[in-house]
Amino acid sequence: MESTIQLLFNGISTSSILLLIALGLAITFGLMNVINMAHGEFIMIGAYSVYVTQHAFSLLPGAWFDAYFLVALPVAFIVAALIGLLLEWLLIRFLYGRPLDSLLATWGVGMILQQLARTIFGAPNVAVTSPAWLNGGLQFGMVVLPYKRLFILGMVAVVLLLMYLYIYRSAAGRRMRAVMQNREMAGCLGISTRRVDAATFAIGSGIAGVAGCAVALLGPIGPSTGTYYIVDAFMVVVLGGLGKLIGTVAGAFGIGVTNTLFESWTSASIGKVVVFAAIVAFLQWRPKGLVAMRTRSLD
Repeated sequence: MESTIQLLFNGISTSSILLLIALGLAITFGLMNVINMAHGEFIMIGAYSVYVTQHAFSLLPGAWFDAYFLVALPVAFIVAALIGLLLEWLLIRFLYGRPLDSLLATWGVGMILQQLARTIFGAPNVAVTSPAWLNGGLQFGMVVLPYKRLFILGMVAVVLLLMYLYIYRSAAGRRMRAVMQNREMAGCLGISTRRVDAATFAIGSGIAGVAGCAVALLGPIGPSTGTYYIVDAFMVVVLGGLGKLIGTVAGAFGIGVTNTLFESWTSASIGKVVVFAAIVAFLQWRPKGLVAMRTRSLD
């Protein structure tokens, strides 16, 4: 029983990290139909924001150091969102409705951002020191629930709630959904589609930066940190269904828990292959994913 509980917690923890990474992609890819291959680099930007904030707090009195991570979260969001806003203004706004072009262009942007990170921070990976209040964990018999993983679970829940309130309960979110569903009609009704596009891409990039904060807690970070997660993030969005937040949640937890279970029964590589095969088989049956967006278009 204890090993089963530990295994389920590991699966839920992995799913929460995957969900946080995929939430930003659910906006840029699921709602805007922009294949942003530089999404992993925005995760890297968020991770390096934590690293820089940590060094800045190390110059302050020792009692302030443990608060650095709480400051790093909004810093990572703002830095990644501003870079995303700049990218949207310089490049992405010319590629709407051209998914293959956006794929190639953002892949090149990702290479540029990685090289910039190597130039600024160096090629070797660097470590982020966790605050003292995130060290250790809750122990129930042989089951240990690390504080880092519990904090990430709480952070994902807060980000998910804020995204839900923004997308489905705010005027800005309604404008965003209107533009993504019917751009021409939204423009005729007086909505500034350019402003909505820029804000949406910036929010998706900022959420990727917050995901980088979670990744920084789990191990060393480097210029290629985000590339390890980008394929799984796309799988989550496609499996869940484009444009649906609940589908992204279901896809992340389905992939994370299933992958953890298969890896415990076999090995990491075989478990990944089995999950890929299961996803391919499922999409053959439901090409639109777990939750399909309803439209008024005629077949």
